[in-house]
Amino acid sequence: MNDSTTQTSGDSRQSWWRRLRGGLSRTSSAITAAITDLISKRKLDAGVVEELEELLIRADFGVDVAGRIAGAVGEGRYDKIISSEEVKAILAAEIEKILVPAARPLVIDGASRPFVILVAGVNGSGKTTTIGKLASRFSREGRQVMLAAGDTFRAAAIEQLKIWGERTGSPVIAGAQGADAAGLVFRALEAARAQAIDVLIVDTAGRLQTKAGLMGELQKIVRVMKKLDPAAPHAVLLVLDATIGQNALSQVREFLKVAGVTGLVMTKLDGTARGGILVAIATEYRLPVHFIGIGEGVDDLAPFGAREFAQALAGIER
Repeated sequence: MNDSTTQTSGDSRQSWWRRLRGGLSRTSSAITAAITDLISKRKLDAGVVEELEELLIRADFGVDVAGRIAGAVGEGRYDKIISSEEVKAILAAEIEKILVPAARPLVIDGASRPFVILVAGVNGSGKTTTIGKLASRFSREGRQVMLAAGDTFRAAAIEQLKIWGERTGSPVIAGAQGADAAGLVFRALEAARAQAIDVLIVDTAGRLQTKAGLMGELQKIVRVMKKLDPAAPHAVLLVLDATIGQNALSQVREFLKVAGVTGLVMTKLDGTARGGILVAIATEYRLPVHFIGIGEGVDDLAPFGAREFAQALAGIER
């Protein structure tokens, strides 16, 4: 690798870091301001640790995680002066420990052709845009990608997927608005097999996890796929909106039951995100977090990294 390539790569990583810091600024600013206020007033004692725990619970980390982090801060430090920078470093280290097991890449098994990725989530979570970004990523890697417009409820979703297909050079299997989604996905899988496609990405209608009928349709899509390929779908990605906080936990629980979610994509880390919820999800469900998204552009989706996310969330400067 020459110096200019190294420089470009370094600049790209630094740019991503700045944008990630910006995306998590709502949570990190609230945490760091409160920590500074808390620590500057008195020596560390049980009261400070308890207040820190409550602060982290309010930031969507969840009770167990908040207790674990607050306990780590207090360990061996009672009646001592501790700086806010020390607290942030402990916070980042503990968050990183929790997130490391979740930071697993999405591995495309070349032996499964097509490798079928089913993408699910509630309305407005960013599913279709995420599919377009994934198609772009896989195409750049030299894979043949096909898209299936399984969100047949919204004409706009079908058109949006067609646009992404044109941008990424990926054929799109689509039907009319209101068409049977399971039937369309079956045809898409047939076509992908016939054309020796490497990756088939299936869009699905946005559905609230509380709507039994729509969740039943998702189960039907999975059943229909298995008639052609018992191993399909090979990956089920749940797209989560980072701004919704605690509601994300119930989404993971219900989609896990219905569709057998294998991994997560967290979107909308755009400054309003409630980043602590990702830590709570990683603790409770131990699912891989494959990607995080910080914008609408094609390059605004990147593999999830535990250390950089933890440091950004804790408000650590680089």
